[in-house]
Amino acid sequence: MTNLHFGVFEVYAPQVGGTYSWAHPLCDAADYLDPERWVRMAKIMDRTGYDFLFFADGFGYPMQNGDISAACLSAAINFSGLDPSTIIPILARETEKLGFVVTATTGMDHPLPLSRRFSTLDHLTRGRIGWNVVTGASQNAVAELFGHPEMVAHDTRYEMAEEYVSLARSYWERSWDDDALVADADSGVYIDPSRIHRTEFEGAHYRSRGYFGAPPSPQRTPVIFQAGTSPKGRALAAAHAEGVFVQATTPEHTAAAVADIRRRAAEAGRDPGEIRIMAGLTAIVDETQAGAEQLWREFHGMQSDEVVAALYAGNTGIDLLKLDPDKTLAEVVAAGGVVGQMGTSNIERFLGRDGSPAPTVRQILDDLRGKGTRGFRIVGDAEHVADRVAELADQTGLDGFLFEPVFGTRDVEAFGELVLPRLRERGRLAAPAGPTLRERMRERPGARLERAGKDSAPGAAAMPA
Repeated sequence: MTNLHFGVFEVYAPQVGGTYSWAHPLCDAADYLDPERWVRMAKIMDRTGYDFLFFADGFGYPMQNGDISAACLSAAINFSGLDPSTIIPILARETEKLGFVVTATTGMDHPLPLSRRFSTLDHLTRGRIGWNVVTGASQNAVAELFGHPEMVAHDTRYEMAEEYVSLARSYWERSWDDDALVADADSGVYIDPSRIHRTEFEGAHYRSRGYFGAPPSPQRTPVIFQAGTSPKGRALAAAHAEGVFVQATTPEHTAAAVADIRRRAAEAGRDPGEIRIMAGLTAIVDETQAGAEQLWREFHGMQSDEVVAALYAGNTGIDLLKLDPDKTLAEVVAAGGVVGQMGTSNIERFLGRDGSPAPTVRQILDDLRGKGTRGFRIVGDAEHVADRVAELADQTGLDGFLFEPVFGTRDVEAFGELVLPRLRERGRLAAPAGPTLRERMRERPGARLERAGKDSAPGAAAMPA
């Protein structure tokens, strides 16, 4: 029986999870521009025992017919928002134990500015920061925004990401010795020159020669999370990630994904038990079962085919509303329909597998209604939700869940106040092993990655010398 970890999945924007609910009277998501809204949420999370607040982020948006989706634009779904890394220092000052995980895309810039930014955040949070590594979403929109002639191919993005993460880790782990920062006023020596090391990196996509200026932070390397579930994404996770987010579909399929990631990690020479694998969880909790079900009906009634199709198009490049509703996606693909280089896992899940027939386009729309990018769904009172959470973890081998609020802070508080105490009473939540996010997630002391000899940390073999 494993301990479970819980983060809250959010965006620095009015809408989370690719669904529509900000206009509901219980939801405070439309107040995202007010820092006090985030302070309230972070304090609740810190008090009730969540492990971290997770911010998704990106530059793209759903597109249909070659332009921004009108349905998503009017409903504020996956469009508008701010840079989440900028609010972390405010929230860190208002909390004591809560970790913060920020999404940052590889391939958008050189690894150097990202590395300095995360070193800064790790100092400011005293070691409570993590980096969610993504290769991008809504790549068609991103290509237009950044002036690229075309989207970078899926596999190429992951090749770039491998170099990007390896170079960033080299800056964090190898640029400064622990005793390089002297700050001796009597001698006038601030940095010992013999303890600073030059980076020399020549890759297919990135080059770097020189010295990294950010002193080592409490964790040195932020806790690395990764969210890709394609084969290339799993390979990147096996090499580098300490936390992995997998797509929650059926318990059986999720269990297979969990097993595959642990197998890949073992093949990469890592302890597969050290990786914390999590999936999304939308849980609507109320004092009574009837109350929770009523809230679910209200949320579900706010959704529409137009929003579902626009979000799916933004993720995959496929506009479901333009397809024959009685045909399957497998038939469309077989007939030469556009698949593109985006959202491959969200395409493959509807092509039929393990002997199961592929769903029709109409069935896909119905299945995704109210789901968006959300994971497992549980609706009920606290005891029912706690039972089901524990059951899902045991069925899948997951180490925890990313809680996806429907009604903003209200849901975060309800889950934290009603469900987490029950899981704690059952022995499913571990006390933090130390003040840093790495110690909290690993459940043992040690803020930094182990560095035995050459380097036994995740991804060490890929790191430049």
